[in-house]
Amino acid sequence: MPLYLTRFSYTPETWARLIEHPEDRRTAAQTYIESVGGELRGFWYAFGPHDGYTLWEAPDNVSMAAVALAIGAGGSLSPIETTVLMTVDETMEALRMASQVRYRSPGTQSETPR
Repeated sequence: MPLYLTRFSYTPETWARLIEHPEDRRTAAQTYIESVGGELRGFWYAFGPHDGYTLWEAPDNVSMAAVALAIGAGGSLSPIETTVLMTVDETMEALRMASQVRYRSPGTQSETPR
């Protein structure tokens, strides 16, 4: 199953609620992804531009998008950003396929040499 990395930040209101009523949000995250047949592989809090990161495994992009949309619509996170992760093997395959793509730069009449 594909892996997905989500970066998120809590709103100030969400932090205030968590301070008043501390809660391990891994349980909620696990429930969300399991509802679409996936698995929570990791959940971390961090310093920096995002408050936390999750690593999910989901059956497909549509399933992961459903989870991300549902979480985002809840209003407790801003922003929430999800990235599809590719394996090294998938990237190697993409590199081999890229040599067959004939790219032409905008405003030019010929393909870009490789």
